[in-house]
Amino acid sequence: MFDLKSKILNLKSDDGSILIFTIVIMFIFTLVLIGILGYASMELRVTRSTIYDQQAFQIAEAGANYYEWHLANFQNDFWDGNASTTPGPYVHNYADADGGQVIGKFSLAITPPTVGSTIVTVKSTGYALANPKEQRSVTVRYGIPSLAQYAFLTNTDAWIGSNESVSGQFMTNGGLRFDGTGNATIMSAKSTYNCKSWSGSPCPHSEQGIWGSAPQSTKNFWQFPVPNVDFSAMTEDLSALKSSAQSSGIYVTSAGSGTLLKFQSNGTINFYAVISLHSDPSAKDVNGDTQTRSVDYQNITSLYNKPIPANGIIFVEGNTWVEGVVKGRAMVVAAVLPGSPSTNPNIMVQNNLTYAAKDGTNSLGLLAQGNFLIGYNAPNNLEIDGAIIAQNGSAEIYNWANNKNNLITIYGSTASFGQWTWTYVDDNGHCTSGYCNTGTTYDSNLLYSPPPSFPLSAAGYQQISWSSN
Repeated sequence: MFDLKSKILNLKSDDGSILIFTIVIMFIFTLVLIGILGYASMELRVTRSTIYDQQAFQIAEAGANYYEWHLANFQNDFWDGNASTTPGPYVHNYADADGGQVIGKFSLAITPPTVGSTIVTVKSTGYALANPKEQRSVTVRYGIPSLAQYAFLTNTDAWIGSNESVSGQFMTNGGLRFDGTGNATIMSAKSTYNCKSWSGSPCPHSEQGIWGSAPQSTKNFWQFPVPNVDFSAMTEDLSALKSSAQSSGIYVTSAGSGTLLKFQSNGTINFYAVISLHSDPSAKDVNGDTQTRSVDYQNITSLYNKPIPANGIIFVEGNTWVEGVVKGRAMVVAAVLPGSPSTNPNIMVQNNLTYAAKDGTNSLGLLAQGNFLIGYNAPNNLEIDGAIIAQNGSAEIYNWANNKNNLITIYGSTASFGQWTWTYVDDNGHCTSGYCNTGTTYDSNLLYSPPPSFPLSAAGYQQISWSSN
């Protein structure tokens, strides 16, 4: 017998189960949908944050690029066109290049160079107006390299002997015979040249711009031809240096045979008038000309003791001798204005001239309008610390017969307009006069922290480092 009531009850039971199942499915679907929507919302926030982050980064980088341009046009402006008393940071609008609409800002915090340095630090912080809290910063250091970027620079042919070593870049506008050792780029502006007889056998002869018996490890540094270095750029404005010395440095009108500067380890200088010269024998210079005037002082009389001036400039109108221990930063200039070959004074060294410490805190420039000369009575082992410039002459020691010394060490750099040498050899390459062994070590501090008022590269500021956060 058909039980209608039971069937109805079973249907109701099935409908309840279906309803519960439907509710469960809908609940699970809702949870999944909420998760998907949450994930999509999170992804959207991340995407937006990434976009704002990238916009902030690009705006910050644009600020750094802007100030690189500013420094190229206004080399000594570290205040973004404001008065030096106006503190930063300096805020600029950043406009969309397409529509010209302002979409962000960057602020510049500028740290000027410290005394003795050319390095300026620019920190640019950028953000988009749509999200000012999302900020990025770019920090860039710019510096003007000095013309003491080479361990050695000469305007003429040169020869590095087998007993000579160069640590740092070497550059000549002439040809180069290189038999010694080096650890950095060695360059010549010549592709080929006719070497002269003083370069040893087989000269005179046609040779490549750089040639010689250097070890292969040194030959790997050879580069030629390279662009010529404009040596006239080494010609610092002597009138400006003289004015600076007269106003806030030390200015000496040389009398008699010249002036002796003895640097003291306490940061002062003893000044002496040179009363008479030593009786040096006659000698040949690098050009083969006979020189009869002594390079060495003999009798001196004390003038005064002065600290190295704040601007570091010591200008001497006459022949100048330098020696002692340098503590501080100084630029010694020996010049007579207007200059002429017959009156251009020399800078001479007959005793050691060293830094109190080779840590970058001490720096000495030696700018001779004429020659830079080593004395006949200089010690057997001589050290000279400093950046040397023979502006119109040569950095050399005269060829005194049988006056052989052991070792000369240069810590710094040497720039010689004329032919340069510390050593003389015979046709077989044997040392006959001068310093039989030479060593040049480049002082890397000279590149961006040269001596006061030392000539700088005309290329202007260059990027030294870049970082972001």
